[in-house]
Amino acid sequence: MASHFFLMVLFSCFVSVVFAALMRDKPEDQIRFGAMLFAAFLLTGVTLGWLMYPFPL
Repeated sequence: MASHFFLMVLFSCFVSVVFAALMRDKPEDQIRFGAMLFAAFLLTGVTLGWLMYPFPL
């Protein structure tokens, strides 16, 4: 069974690849933008997870 973190990484990877391909023309720019977007997705997801940790539902 897949963990939440693995699914977040997988989602971030796919979305970053698609956005980079759609928003940048040069392959170098696509790689740079995709990597920054991937890191931003992961950092935001982990940060929000830690911020919401003290508030159980």
